[in-house]
Amino acid sequence: MAQNWQPDSWKKHEARHLPQYEDAAELAAAEATLAAYPPLVFAGEARALKADLAEVANGHAFLLQGGDCAESFAEFHPDNIRDTFRVLLQMAVVMTFASKRPVVKVGRMAGQFAKPRSSPTETIGDVTLPSYLGDNINGIEFDPVARRNDPERMVRAYSQAASTLNLLRAFAGGGYANLRRVHQWTLDFMGRTPWTDRFAETAGRIGEALDFMEACGIDPATVPQLQGTSFYTSHEGLLLPYEQALTRQDSTTGDWYATSAHMLWIGDRTRFENSAHIEWARGIGNPLGMKCGPSLEPDALLKLLDTLNPNREAGRMTLISRFGNDKVRDGLPALVRAVKREGHPVVWSCDPMHGNVIKTSTGYKTRPFDRILDEVRGFFEVHRAEGTHAGGIHIEMTGQDVTECVGGAVAITDERLGDRYHTHCDPRLNAEQSLELAFTLADMLNAEVNEQRAADAA
Repeated sequence: MAQNWQPDSWKKHEARHLPQYEDAAELAAAEATLAAYPPLVFAGEARALKADLAEVANGHAFLLQGGDCAESFAEFHPDNIRDTFRVLLQMAVVMTFASKRPVVKVGRMAGQFAKPRSSPTETIGDVTLPSYLGDNINGIEFDPVARRNDPERMVRAYSQAASTLNLLRAFAGGGYANLRRVHQWTLDFMGRTPWTDRFAETAGRIGEALDFMEACGIDPATVPQLQGTSFYTSHEGLLLPYEQALTRQDSTTGDWYATSAHMLWIGDRTRFENSAHIEWARGIGNPLGMKCGPSLEPDALLKLLDTLNPNREAGRMTLISRFGNDKVRDGLPALVRAVKREGHPVVWSCDPMHGNVIKTSTGYKTRPFDRILDEVRGFFEVHRAEGTHAGGIHIEMTGQDVTECVGGAVAITDERLGDRYHTHCDPRLNAEQSLELAFTLADMLNAEVNEQRAADAA
């Protein structure tokens, strides 16, 4: 248990990117309501994820973390949850089949609402209003009523997260993730591309393997690992009043856990010395992520690791690099070397989204798919050169048929961005682009496996 820590000790530290609420009594009432609600996840589930991530840190598994940039109340629908879930299943099975390693699946789902913004206000014409901070804080509509920071939105976000988790658990354990259904995971709108054809081929080979097992007397219907899958949730631990209200003491161990998600991460803008977000995170037993961008110096990273993981527990820390394709090869090695030198057991994951945002001539924010792939390749190159494990991918994606990131086999152009640009915040990969990325990762992971086999044989 962390020393000199309580769920509210973050209030004595510098808190950035937190909303200002007009009515303290209204905020207190919302916090009290949340504190009386049941936990969304349980300490044992968080410990199970930590054990899975320890395998990733040791080079025996791979982390796939993906989902919405920012969940919204308006787009909350069971079909959207199902479709994002099945794209993640597709990606995971492609990477597992290629690398012969387990893939740990973590959704940016059931809580990814709040977003830090570069400016506290937004101006349109001669009207200036507070910036949109996520549906659990205020509304996206540009009017004074919607943009008021409303603490009651936290209670609504909890209810949506609970419903989302309920459905995800049903999908993961109720037969939807059964490998016999692998052919049915392709979304109808994906059509025929080189990647959907390649997925169909992979699905066929998996079916043949299951048939072979059955012929040998092993009934796939009795093997739990083939009937369902472990699926975890995560979000940025940004809105600390919400997180504190859902921080609970585990009755079996006495340790404190965030029960809003299995894994929480600290963003690039809130991971600094004396940060309120770091103070809150250091006291919870969940696995933690931390974004690492170009502004992070190696010594500062090591101090943060000593604060967040003083016992150097494998599976506790995932470092999510987010440099941009033009900076990853020069900026990441110093951090990797420092962490390796000090012996911190971390999962290294790549966020190829946040450093590759551009604005097009048509006025849309987008992320060119070729830059995303290039950052992933650079991430793998750095770890191969440093003798460390490229352990994961962290992406903003959706199962919806959106046109938000340009490029890919589907060849989304600047002119097509407006066709189905639905994001509440930043552009997301659609299902086809996500599958294309999965096959690129699969090839890289397969190359790693072959290199290791050759080294072992020598």
